[in-house]
This record gives sequence, C-alpha cells and structure tokens, in this order.
Amino acid sequence: MTEDDPTDEISDIETRIERLAEIAERCRKYILASKIAIGGGGALLLITILGLFGTGLTAALGSIALVLGGIVSLGSNISTLQQTESAIGAAEALRAQLIGRIDLRVVEDTPMKLV
Repeated sequence: MTEDDPTDEISDIETRIERLAEIAERCRKYILASKIAIGGGGALLLITILGLFGTGLTAALGSIALVLGGIVSLGSNISTLQQTESAIGAAEALRAQLIGRIDLRVVEDTPMKLV
C-alpha cells in the first residue's frame, strides 16, 4: 500500500454512507408515524366535533395537539431526510471519484492444476 492508496478513505466513506442510510431509514419511519398521528388526530377531532362518542373538550384539545405535533414532526423529518439523502449522494460521488483514481490491474484466468 502506498500513501496515495485511497482504500482506507473509501472504507471510511462506505461506513459513513451506511450510517447515513440508517438515519434516512429512521426518518422514513418517523415520517410514517407523523402521518398516522396527523390522520388519527384529525379523525379524533372530527369525532369530537360531531359528538359521536360523547368525547369532551379534553379529547378535542388532545386531537389538536396530536395533529400539530404530527405536522411539526413530519416537517422536521422530511427536512432531515432531504439533507441526509444529499449527504449520501455527495459521499457516493466522492467514493466513485476515489475508486476511479485506483490503478486497477487486469487479472487473467489461468487454468487450475489439480493436485
């Protein structure tokens, strides 16, 4: 290995890409949960407004809080997901650039000798 050999740096970048992919997956899960919270809060608010199950003011306030919390969480996680995907793209481009600088050798097939 020489000083110009980028294999260690490529390995570090691949580790970073894996960490970023985990963050992106976690964001997708939170986005789904946020959408469920918004839908559930909206449904509960509608039930409360229509008075279908005799729920009171506390349920209305809780449903509003659920909708607002879901909206905030959704926006935050969408933003984080976009930033993470951008960072993944940049890391993959750098990795491709480093791989392109490696002097690759062609390995020829040779017949194997059976012992």
